[in-house]
Amino acid sequence: MKSYHLFIIYGLLFTCLIGLAVIWKSSDGSVLQETEETLIPMSLPTLPADSVRIFEIPKELSFAGEKVPLEIQDVYERLEREIYVNAYWQSNMVLLMKRSGKYLNEISQILQENGIPDDFKYLAIAESALMNATSSAGAKGFWQFMEDTAKEYDLEISRDVDERYHWQKSTVAAAKYLNKAHQKFGNWTAVAASYNMGQSGLSRRQTEQLQEDYYDLLLNDETSRYIFRILAFKVIFENPKKYGFGLRKEDYYTNPVLKSITVSDDIKNLAEWAKQRGSSYKELKLYNPWLRDRDLNVKRGRSYEILLPE
Repeated sequence: MKSYHLFIIYGLLFTCLIGLAVIWKSSDGSVLQETEETLIPMSLPTLPADSVRIFEIPKELSFAGEKVPLEIQDVYERLEREIYVNAYWQSNMVLLMKRSGKYLNEISQILQENGIPDDFKYLAIAESALMNATSSAGAKGFWQFMEDTAKEYDLEISRDVDERYHWQKSTVAAAKYLNKAHQKFGNWTAVAASYNMGQSGLSRRQTEQLQEDYYDLLLNDETSRYIFRILAFKVIFENPKKYGFGLRKEDYYTNPVLKSITVSDDIKNLAEWAKQRGSSYKELKLYNPWLRDRDLNVKRGRSYEILLPE
């Protein structure tokens, strides 16, 4: 009986070994697949060698005419991180580029007219993605102004008007803010960082750490990434094909030809007013998002420019 049991056990072990041999890898790294005639190799699936692109990072870079010290390993890695994060978020980047066709040239012009370096247009992208966004803290518009700061820089905020949503006027206000910050810091990179964490916050860190240069400061995670996000937008926008974005000129969004109508009297019903001028309430709000109610009260001596498609 014992020998019979041993025979059964050895038979089972032999069967298991054969089964393992069938699925065991061959010497060339393939998997063996059994057929009626023989065992043939079955190749494992492999990813294409170029399935993940490795981007070339600029060897030299500046922000607002100020050198980015890419020879510092930490600085290089932080820039590389933001380039990869944004270049591989393709849907967001494509829509950003398309949307920029409606605004970026005019933002550039307004900044230039007010003595602000052109690179600050990428700060607006970092702040709002060129949308009239509202943050959890209550900051609004392309430049993410808080209410008190907006009023300080001559933007009207009332029941029916909020000029933080007027991207041309808010760009002028942002230019005033940036110029004032430059008087304080004397450095455009620090100005951009202070736009994110506040002027007093940046000054405090500079005093505590005995350092003036943004790249030598240990800051909170958001501000430590902030300049590099702006730089990543600059690098990708200025070299789109290099980072996989082959947009044609006709791919960019544009605004229709708009006519400006000066309004110096109250408008009791904006929908009726728009319809009388061959437009609609939807178009009125689309091209004048600073109009926040269904009517418009105009103070004595004040006037507004309302845009409608021709």
